[in-house]
Amino acid sequence: MPEVLDVAIRLVVIVIAFLTLPLIIGQTEHKAMAHMQARLGPMYAGGFHGWAQLIADGVKFVQKEDVIPAAADRRVFSLAPAVALVPYLVVMVVIPVGPGLFGADLDAGLFFVLAVMGIGVLGSIMAGWSSANKYSVLGGIRSAAQLMSYELPLVLAAASVAMAAGTMSLPGIVEAWQWWWLPWQAIGGVVFFVAGLAELRRPPFDMPIAESEIIMGPMTEYTGIRFALFMLAEYVGILVLSALTTVLFLGGWQGPILPGPVWTLIKIFVLAFVVIWVRVSFPRLRADQLQRLAWVGLVPLALLQLALTGVVRVLIG
Repeated sequence: MPEVLDVAIRLVVIVIAFLTLPLIIGQTEHKAMAHMQARLGPMYAGGFHGWAQLIADGVKFVQKEDVIPAAADRRVFSLAPAVALVPYLVVMVVIPVGPGLFGADLDAGLFFVLAVMGIGVLGSIMAGWSSANKYSVLGGIRSAAQLMSYELPLVLAAASVAMAAGTMSLPGIVEAWQWWWLPWQAIGGVVFFVAGLAELRRPPFDMPIAESEIIMGPMTEYTGIRFALFMLAEYVGILVLSALTTVLFLGGWQGPILPGPVWTLIKIFVLAFVVIWVRVSFPRLRADQLQRLAWVGLVPLALLQLALTGVVRVLIG
């Protein structure tokens, strides 16, 4: 019975984090972008500085009519938002926040995370194909091409950390981490973070959406709560990417003075702010620029990081 209670408590905490932290990131994005662009941002919903704006948006989406195009594949169209969102909830189960603070410790946790994260992109492909809309199909095709290109450098960069730590367990990687890993794994950290942004289709890697060209890409025909689920998946994706980068490359809960979970959250939100800053600062990349960055830039850098990791591991025994 105590074991069942422990599992239940862990799951409840993960679900609460899944529902609240992305809202905090979303509100931070609204405010940070407003300040960077000399605007006010949302100010009225909920009182102080419009803190409840995303909650108000959620209520608005729930009240909107749920429309499915007549020519759409109704089953695939309906499943696509869940396919885009649920994998991130599953990934959060194995991400450690502090010593012993995680849903489950898998021996192949890193492999599990990378495999499940790849499923989330399929939601956009399903949405694009099933919508019976040419703009949506183009967005789905672009999503597939982007996934194929950026999955390789993402996996190679993560493999470098697993090689350095000698384990694929995420808590094991954090426990093996040392401060000098910051310069040692710096190339892999940048490659992992950039490739993760591309898989999330966040600006400047938002060619699959490209509002000025194909309206909203795979999400063009979505309304109401289904559209809200896609938006939630984007913010949860930012949370998961920031958390994984923290665990793999920044030492997770390791840090002086403050409790471990506090350090983890600080690092996560700093990285989430970087995601927001990149959105404001860089223009959208063209499709050819996206592919060139992946194959000419990130893949060689990831291979260089793997070689460097192998050399250092051999030298230190």
